[in-house]
Amino acid sequence: MTAATETVLYLIRHGATPSNEEKPQRLQGAGVDSSLSLRGELQARQVAEFLSTIALDAVFSSPLKRARETAQQIANRQNLDVAIVADIQEVNVGRWERLDWETIRREFPVEYERFMDDSATHGYPGGESYNDVAQRISPVFEHLLADHVGKQIAVVAHSVVNRTWLATLLGVPLRDAKELPQDNCCVNVIRYRNGQTKLLTLNSQFHISE
Repeated sequence: MTAATETVLYLIRHGATPSNEEKPQRLQGAGVDSSLSLRGELQARQVAEFLSTIALDAVFSSPLKRARETAQQIANRQNLDVAIVADIQEVNVGRWERLDWETIRREFPVEYERFMDDSATHGYPGGESYNDVAQRISPVFEHLLADHVGKQIAVVAHSVVNRTWLATLLGVPLRDAKELPQDNCCVNVIRYRNGQTKLLTLNSQFHISE
């Protein structure tokens, strides 16, 4: 049960998609709106089962299918509807959409090196940087926390979205945010109390068994 003076937010990355499972893995940004794979559907059921022991007050999701399908599994177990939040959709990866990292390194050598050195400033060509994502999503999460004091909420988003916000909570430079782990259907626990936001749990995967 949540104290009347705090908000607890469970931040989840969506379940696996076919792009996540390809070898080599291909980038999947805002321009790819695919459904979950069979493995991703299993992961979504497992995270829903895990969160079913928590009395959630609301479930929020990115508008992309992979997030919505994950969120719907969670909401179904809680008899809740899924509220769509447009501004937490995944990063726009521009011209690198659907490319694997080896192809990117070979065909975009200068942009690749700049991105790897400082993805906060040098983003995806034709898309967003981590700074861009932070400016887009931070106000959304701040409002969700402030508007749900005394409640517990779940938010299903994406790898770069989660890493960007988690980096700001941890005080990690955004250029290093891509190093933070965010596995499919992981759970991060964030507490907001007296105007202060604190990360309690990062990338929990204990509920996933494959």
